[in-house]
Amino acid sequence: MTKLLKKANVLFERLIIFFLVIVFLISAWCVYDCWYVFEHTSDKNLLRYKPSMKVAAVQGEDVITDDMVAWLTVDGTDIDYPVMQGTDNTIYLNTDPFGKYSLGGSIFLDSRNSSDFSDEYSLIYGHHMEFGRMFGSLDDFLDREYLEAHSKGTLEVGRNAEKVYQLKFFAAFRASARDKAVFDFGDGLAEFIEKNAGVSVDTNRKILALSTCTEGDSVSRIVVFGYIE
Repeated sequence: MTKLLKKANVLFERLIIFFLVIVFLISAWCVYDCWYVFEHTSDKNLLRYKPSMKVAAVQGEDVITDDMVAWLTVDGTDIDYPVMQGTDNTIYLNTDPFGKYSLGGSIFLDSRNSSDFSDEYSLIYGHHMEFGRMFGSLDDFLDREYLEAHSKGTLEVGRNAEKVYQLKFFAAFRASARDKAVFDFGDGLAEFIEKNAGVSVDTNRKILALSTCTEGDSVSRIVVFGYIE
């Protein structure tokens, strides 16, 4: 009986050790995954691909895929990324600009938009990441003073910046992903912006919207609107 108890204790101890090792490995993986996502969304080496930087490519390095349609810069923020566009709006949710899997995904243009930004209304998405990465700083634009101080940006359209537009951001508010005027390209966008932001909209100018989700809510979005000059 004593031998059986000893064997049972040894087996139990080994099971506990095995369980703790599994927990450690899972925890280590979670830490690595968080570090990997942050490093890839804050990697300044990505800026070497910005058309206006004109930095020579290094042999053997990763190359941004042909799905890149523009480069978006919002002055005074960390928003300085290539804009991708897939055949649908799920591809770049978890794919980086190099075509590799990434939880941080990419900044991407709605698949229904023209890639040359010739539409009257264009919509760009990005994940809400920590420390203002990707579109994590869009919630700052809900403050009117911040919006006015960071109202300028640049949109370099095309892989080699064949066209360069200045951006003028003028409104920001929370919206529902179900709002058709914003997310389904329905009618009444100008009226919707005026109602929610309390500003008048110049309907003779092209509008660009930047959208990101808010923490803990799959329906709520933060949307920043600007003119494509």
